[in-house]
Amino acid sequence: MSIPGFVLRNAFRNKRRLALSVSSVAASLFLLVTLQVALRELTNPINDEGSSLRIIVRNKVSLAQPLPARQLQVLERIPGIVAVTPFTFYGGLYKGDEKFTSFAQFAVDPPRTLPLITDAKVPADQLKAWLADRTSCIVGKMTADRYGLKVGDHMRFTGQVYPCNLDLKIAGIYHGTADDRNLFFHHKYLDESLGNPGTVGAWWVRAASVAEAPLVTDRINKAFANSSAEVRAESERAFVLGFVSMWANIKTLIGGISIVVVFALLLVTVSTMSMAIRERFRELAILKAIGFRRRELFAFILAESFGLAMLGAILGAGGAWALFHSLNIQKLTNGLFIMFEVTTRMLGLAFSVAALLALLAALAPMINIARTSVVEGLRTLD
Repeated sequence: MSIPGFVLRNAFRNKRRLALSVSSVAASLFLLVTLQVALRELTNPINDEGSSLRIIVRNKVSLAQPLPARQLQVLERIPGIVAVTPFTFYGGLYKGDEKFTSFAQFAVDPPRTLPLITDAKVPADQLKAWLADRTSCIVGKMTADRYGLKVGDHMRFTGQVYPCNLDLKIAGIYHGTADDRNLFFHHKYLDESLGNPGTVGAWWVRAASVAEAPLVTDRINKAFANSSAEVRAESERAFVLGFVSMWANIKTLIGGISIVVVFALLLVTVSTMSMAIRERFRELAILKAIGFRRRELFAFILAESFGLAMLGAILGAGGAWALFHSLNIQKLTNGLFIMFEVTTRMLGLAFSVAALLALLAALAPMINIARTSVVEGLRTLD
């Protein structure tokens, strides 16, 4: 019998235990990869060239506090700003949604918004219709496909943040942006529905260049310092991450769960290898007696431990990659995630964890074999 055959035969000696052990490793690594992907998607919002130029200006006290519409005149005079529009999150419920709607609705000034969404592709006739009708809107292709919407359909929203309901007519469907889910409608329509309060939720600003963006942010903050409505200007990416931070410390939570998963996996692999080697103490003692050296016995144990761990990693991490690659994650998560990509770094992490656990699981049996004499080994299973 060859040495690889000897290792395989030992690994498959107890098929039920092998199946349970491999399944435990696979399930644990599948969960670990899933947690890491979720953490990445939640804490790393899509960041394209356009978003690096865009700045969100909100009330310094709280996002829930509105800003006076008269601030527009000041913003237009600040050097480095090439476009600015009101940017109010409406937050209404669409039909069939009981608690929250998976896509955001923003009230904007359409002519001022076009320079801010240059990556959005909208047919010219649809764009013209949106500009002409203040009760109309444009909606992202992802949302349109999800709800089966088309140009000319009406979308009725029940107000949750603002005490008004809206009936919007779809004038166009856009695509090509980093997030084709949002809906944009006329701020004038929202103002009329609220009785023209003269306020906006926030301002959406575009800087002249990436190098100019940090300077524009500072200029905006200084322009309204010590005023009755101080503002906080931040990059679009920082603004999105601010929303994520409201969910508490998501990194710590997911990191803690990942550590528990790895620890449980370690217990499983160590227990499995210890039982497997304990059953074969007599055989290993015989191998020592007929001339096999200690390092060769260590190699047998390591090979079996690594084989078990790598098989579990292939099934768990590889299965996660195949599953998330084939699923429509946006539909499955009700729009919470746009994509759920298992990167090569995450696969590398899973296989590295599996390799480390295989080594740790083999340490105890290797130490026992090193300390046990041939006579004691033969006596163990008598």
